Amino acid sequence: MDKQLKHDLQVFAAEIRLQTLKIIGSRGFGHVGGSMSMADTMAVLYGEVMNVDPKNPKKEDRDWFVLSKGHGGPVMYATLGLKGYYPVEDAYQLNQPNTKFPSHTDRLQTIGVDMTTGSLGQGASEAVGAAIGKKVQGIPGTVYCAVGDGECDEGQVWEAAQCAAHYKLDNFVLFVDNNKRQLDGDVSQVMSHGKGISAKLDAFGFNVIELADGNDVEQIYDAVMAAKEVKGQPTAIILNTVKGKGAIFAESSGAHSSQPSQEQWDEAIAVSQAALDEIKNA
Repeated sequence: MDKQLKHDLQVFAAEIRLQTLKIIGSRGFGHVGGSMSMADTMAVLYGEVMNVDPKNPKKEDRDWFVLSKGHGGPVMYATLGLKGYYPVEDAYQLNQPNTKFPSHTDRLQTIGVDMTTGSLGQGASEAVGAAIGKKVQGIPGTVYCAVGDGECDEGQVWEAAQCAAHYKLDNFVLFVDNNKRQLDGDVSQVMSHGKGISAKLDAFGFNVIELADGNDVEQIYDAVMAAKEVKGQPTAIILNTVKGKGAIFAESSGAHSSQPSQEQWDEAIAVSQAALDEIKNA
């Protein structure tokens, strides 16, 4: 990756984090943790990798992104808004009456959302189905899907993985947001993954790439580029991330959902703005 691209993606990720905080802050509470941890992946996908067009969001040969962990909707709304699907400020109506930006992603409500998700595990199956559909119809493009490590408690995730490997879906890339926290505590305490998510997906027949730092745009980009070269099997990219990355009230606690005071919101947004300014000026 050249220096300019890395810088551009780091700026985009910082912009996504700032807008994600503003979107959730407009409501005063929400899923900060699992939204913020995905900002770097969203920046790589929508900033460089994916074949998408905000002016033609339903074009047939587009790449798809399915946020199976649908409660992370705010990071999706921030990304799509910054990409130009709509003014990002529109998403400040998060979860309000008659909003186009519900707490969990809904393709019938928000322009640019490819699949309705939120019931954990189902998005993975939907994404595999979309990848099969592209294969059957001869439509180019890759289907990217993101699941949470806590979401991997759902058996449906593993059924989807088995299906993707069986049908040799080399047009399917699964991201696992391995932030090691879920609603009720540490993943290792709530429901341990035994030998690890990487080992499980490898056993199913995935090409597995595990990143030491899943919040590093260069590592994410390199992994996606490597996945594109793989033929005859799906790829899983394990993102070892920090839950709440960039939100000072959530990063240390790893909170799944947050309802901080207005003062804490203002401080977090100010810190995020300062981080963006620093990256821009680097």
